[in-house]
Formats: sequence, structure tokens, C-alpha cells
Amino acid sequence: MADSLADGRTRVAYVPSIANPAAPTVDELNAGLLLQDVMTADGLIGFEASTAEVDTSALGSTFDTKTIGRDSFSGTMLRLKKQTGSDPAFATLTRGTDGYVVIRRDVAKDTGWAAGQDVEVYPIICGRRRNLPPEANSVRRYEVPTMITDDPELDAVVAS
Repeated sequence: MADSLADGRTRVAYVPSIANPAAPTVDELNAGLLLQDVMTADGLIGFEASTAEVDTSALGSTFDTKTIGRDSFSGTMLRLKKQTGSDPAFATLTRGTDGYVVIRRDVAKDTGWAAGQDVEVYPIICGRRRNLPPEANSVRRYEVPTMITDDPELDAVVAS
């Protein structure tokens, strides 16, 4: 068994409309805007779930017991590289824009969407774009907060 590499094997898209987030179609995904090549290497921020703990101990307990509570995501955003000339991501991901962030992992980024692929589908609304301060030896960068507006589909499968 070998380790699964991350480099070049993550595809991220902004998709404006998906009828069934548990089974986005190839056509819906192809209508989206691919982002992975204009994102910084650390640009997929906060798309890691955390689960709250619920205390189930009783007054007479001698041990603290817990069960799972709500899942949540915190600080979800995209960090992108500003492009010269036409910049579809900069023009599209503006405050109030809603849609979906779709993430596919463990498949070469240039492999097209195909039925049967596992994806994560996050319903989002974009917050105010934040320009990051310039740094030496760096490209111009900005961040787009992406608040998750409904339950994400973390085990979605692409439909044909």
C-alpha cells in the first residue's frame, strides 16, 4: 500500500447551480469555474470538519462521558492569485454570490469530471473579498470568505 499524494491531485470548482448536491451531474460541474490553478498552494482554507462534544455525564457519574454533537466548518475561504487581464475568479466570486464549492481529491487535477467520482459539495455564499498585503517575492493574492449555507454533501458521487 502506498501513500496518496496531494500534489496535482485536487480539483476545486465554483459551480453556480446543482439540482441534487448529493449527485451533481457532469454537465453541472462542467458549467462551473475551475479554481485550483489560480489558488495558492494553501488556498483551500477551513474545509475540514470538526465535531462538537455533548456531555452525557449524569450527576451521579464518576466518569465524564460524551457523545457526538454538531459538525461544523470554521473560517472556510479560498485564497487566490490575482490574474492579469481577464480574471474570471476575481470577477465571479464577489460578495453575495452563492453557489457551490466542489472539491475532488485523489484524482489528477486535469482529469475531467466523470460519473462515479467522489466529490465534496459545499453550498456557499461569498463574503467580501479581502486583498492581502503585498509581500516580497510573491504574487498578488486575495481571499474570498465562503460561508457554508446548508449541510454539505461530503460523500457525494458525480452522476452522468
